[in-house]
Amino acid sequence: MAAYGLYSHIQSNRRRSIALLVGLFFLIYLMVYAGALAAEALSVNADTDVLMRLAWNDFLQAAPWATIGTALWVVIAYYFHQNMIDALTGGRDVTRAEEPRLYNILENLCISRGITMPKLKVIESDALNAFATGMSDKQYSITVTTGLLERLNDAEIEAVLGHELTHIRNGDVRMMVVAVIIAGVVSFFAELVFRLWFYNGFSFRSRSDDRRGGGGGAALAILIAVAFIAVAYFLSFVIRLALSRSREFLADAGSVELTKNPDAMISALRKIEGRGELPGATSAVMEMCLDNPRQGFGELFDTHPSVDRRVAALVKFAGGHDPGPLALPPQASETDDDQSDQPPPPSGPWGPTVDESSEAQDASPDSSAGPWGPHSS
Repeated sequence: MAAYGLYSHIQSNRRRSIALLVGLFFLIYLMVYAGALAAEALSVNADTDVLMRLAWNDFLQAAPWATIGTALWVVIAYYFHQNMIDALTGGRDVTRAEEPRLYNILENLCISRGITMPKLKVIESDALNAFATGMSDKQYSITVTTGLLERLNDAEIEAVLGHELTHIRNGDVRMMVVAVIIAGVVSFFAELVFRLWFYNGFSFRSRSDDRRGGGGGAALAILIAVAFIAVAYFLSFVIRLALSRSREFLADAGSVELTKNPDAMISALRKIEGRGELPGATSAVMEMCLDNPRQGFGELFDTHPSVDRRVAALVKFAGGHDPGPLALPPQASETDDDQSDQPPPPSGPWGPTVDESSEAQDASPDSSAGPWGPHSS
């Protein structure tokens, strides 16, 4: 089950990343043509084949601008995707002085394998989760929540960091960022086309209704355009299904290989299970997390295998032990609140009350101390 440094998996991720970027431009071109076809259908009363030829001419004129816009978005996302994610999640950089425990654990893991130390970020959230981001060694970072730091012990945090380091080493992080870029571009173009339709469609329709004669292919052309856009939008959604869920099994295995402690990985998963929802995070961000609780439809559209399946794999192949669902230990603030709720012990103005003093004297019969010290004999 050892998966850390699997060259076949790394090469596969690289090929998929390139294929996804090529597919991105195809989806954008498809939506540009669909938008042109819809615009012609709403403004010209002609047969479907005539409308499609007119739309093709419009597409040839718009394609260079679409290419430039898409390439610009890819460049912006490449250099600033971390800033975008931090803006959504509230992540901030931390140093060794601020988080010595977290920093030292990650540094020891990196030194043990000669891995470049990624940046560390922390999110102020009670959720229990972590994720890695970046496109190159200079960009890689690992983000954890304060809830994770407070509720997991050192061995479990080490297992979580080992999991994220494996994602970085295996190229999973780079491919996930590419998928997020694709989803963002396709969603933007789809929304743009639909807004143009809704705002301008009625004026186009009113002009076309005033015309008489010609073909009646406008309705069919609009249906074709809608179908193209729906296909492009659906394919952008299905892209995440192409990101094999086996990457989580491999990252779990890589963590065990790094830490030599399968039980720590299992207990970390059990504590995180169902408690990882990040407030304000989009589905694209949640897909990069250690656990994505947004599940349903029998895992058909899930980006992560269930915790039960991941734990079962660690038990079967790594010799771990499953404790079952775990309750979280109380936070330090909760312990302090419990202690503050307890009434203070009763005391007099100079010491314990008479009852306590008498009890102390009963316990020590030779003691004859008064309220200000021992009695003189």
